[in-house]
Amino acid sequence: MTPRLLAARWFRVIATFEAISWTALLIAMFLKYVVDAPHEGGVPVVGMIHGVGFVIYLISTVVAGIVLRWSVLNVLVGLVAGIPPFCTIVFEYWLQRRGKLTTRSAGKPSAAAAPSRG
Repeated sequence: MTPRLLAARWFRVIATFEAISWTALLIAMFLKYVVDAPHEGGVPVVGMIHGVGFVIYLISTVVAGIVLRWSVLNVLVGLVAGIPPFCTIVFEYWLQRRGKLTTRSAGKPSAAAAPSRG
């Protein structure tokens, strides 16, 4: 597996995990503050999991930006996308739509995409 492919896959997995951990944290906070659930609604445990996921997301954004040669602006937007809930998914989708998570070099069609002359 090439470093570019590994960086792209790792980034996508971590961005998805970060959004899922946000969901779990929001549910735990609802249970703690609205429902008044016992054990603080799981906020301490889920909060720690989300915090670790957030830090890993930030690191994976910088690493993916370097390996996949994103612009500095794209990396900064990716870092900020980790703050609001679910924006990591939106950012990952935006990157995918613009071909920034592909392993091919920009402007060079792959052999599979080239038309055959037979």
